[in-house]
Amino acid sequence: MILQDLIAALELPASSRVDQRIPKKLLVENGAPTSADKRNINEGIEEIQWVASLKPSTIGIPEFRDETREYLEIAVMHIALRQGAKAARIVELTHRAVPYPLVLLLTAQNQLTLSMAHIRWAQNEAGKVVLDGEPVVVTLAGDSISQGVLPAFLQALSITRQPRANLRVLYQGWLDTLAAFQAAQMTGVFAQSKTDEQAAARRASLLACRELEQKIATLRAAAAKEKQLARQVALNLEIKQLQARQQQASTLL
Repeated sequence: MILQDLIAALELPASSRVDQRIPKKLLVENGAPTSADKRNINEGIEEIQWVASLKPSTIGIPEFRDETREYLEIAVMHIALRQGAKAARIVELTHRAVPYPLVLLLTAQNQLTLSMAHIRWAQNEAGKVVLDGEPVVVTLAGDSISQGVLPAFLQALSITRQPRANLRVLYQGWLDTLAAFQAAQMTGVFAQSKTDEQAAARRASLLACRELEQKIATLRAAAAKEKQLARQVALNLEIKQLQARQQQASTLL
């Protein structure tokens, strides 16, 4: 899986393409609150590319405004990471720095990552936007994807297959497509949600599965260190109970 395959899968109109390099210093100046973040950007990023600008004049989809947010444009960006970069932190910093909802593509060695996150107005600082929830991130590594899932996902990413009522609805459609891919990594089958209610239930189920997986990992680590047999048995029983809850949550995927 290469970057150009993913960009091609989006099927963005030629009128929206920018294909312009962005200096790293802009991200440092606007999105690095600490010296460690500045160092992470300067040392961890090889190049930033502005791929496309999706707005009414370039893709024919209306903007969106309400009292908590405005979606006047969706930016598509690519960041090439260097070896050893703290990718998760760079994802968060970039989403916070760009004042538009962002389709963020990251490449590192042989790994390709796609990240999106809703934004809203900050409550205590006029004109500033903040993330509305955690970024939704998927990593496209061929050896960890069930056969048939990746082609179905790439086909579903096309802008021609997304809802077009306004830019926020378009962006939510892409977010739901990422959630469908996350679900497919657990189930082995890629399937788009058919209704908003189904999509919301899937998001809740994915969150529950991730939280349970973290608890299971913590308990496994504790069980591995535990020297008392009775305590080991109790921890393993708790792990099995959490796994059963995780299996139940996954039925909504």
